[in-house]
Amino acid sequence: MNLRRSNFLIALPLLVFSLLNTSAHAQPTVTIKDDQGQTTQWSKPPQRIVTLLPSLTETVCELGACDRLVGVDRYSNYPAQVNKLPKLGGLDDTQVETIVALRPDLVLVAPSSRVSDRLRGLGLTVVTLETKSYADVQRVLAKLGQLLQVADAQAIWRRIDASVGAAAQSIPPQARGTLVYYEVDRSPYAAGPSSFMGETLARLGGRNIITPEMGPFPKISPEYVVRANPQLIMIGRRNLDGLYQRPGWDRIGAIANKRVCVFDAEQSDVMARPGPRMGEAAQIMARCLREFAPQAKAAATAKP
Repeated sequence: MNLRRSNFLIALPLLVFSLLNTSAHAQPTVTIKDDQGQTTQWSKPPQRIVTLLPSLTETVCELGACDRLVGVDRYSNYPAQVNKLPKLGGLDDTQVETIVALRPDLVLVAPSSRVSDRLRGLGLTVVTLETKSYADVQRVLAKLGQLLQVADAQAIWRRIDASVGAAAQSIPPQARGTLVYYEVDRSPYAAGPSSFMGETLARLGGRNIITPEMGPFPKISPEYVVRANPQLIMIGRRNLDGLYQRPGWDRIGAIANKRVCVFDAEQSDVMARPGPRMGEAAQIMARCLREFAPQAKAAATAKP
């Protein structure tokens, strides 16, 4: 046996051991199953991310990956640094060609997105995530935390939950049980008990005029609200025009007694986004209940 062959045979076991050892220490593969049943595998965290929903934008940033965003939807405006990114349209006019040109390795969308299949057909990796309830938000945090390799993503959820709990503690007994109508769109669409807004209202001790079987965001008739006769109405300023002129609504207690809590544009954004700022949303809603709830106002008036 010549010297070269002898050295090769001696080195071969060391080479095999080295390869096995390298494989054992390779980056583990992360498998993500999204909310449409699509499964993707990742050997490393995505570095170029597009988000097409404000709540997903805020979640990515809260997880410490804001610098990986390369484009966002038209309505993503928080945190402030995302306003410098390319805006990629909304639900009806998503700029698919621009998204492709940005070369993202991940596109995050909501189930309502109309371009998911088209983006996948163009070779992009799309992950669909639903955020309508508290459970959804906690689950999405866990999935994105796993994908982005954040050590304790659930710390964000614990902070949200604690902030909502603090808001609930601030509600005086007299304000609990207030009957509330929360209008999310003037069509009108309402926030039902199973929506994140409805869940927040329940934790604060409010009663929702919408019943659980109606779903998270049901479209209702104006007459339904008149019959329900809420004591307090919560509404965004952009939907306020014409509220007091709606037929029959002058008979609603909240209207007659001017117990209408109006959210400005910034507050409306916070209230409408199921994500890291849900604790802040709970604080805003709690202020409404403390200020406008009829029982709380009566108690405050009765104090010497």
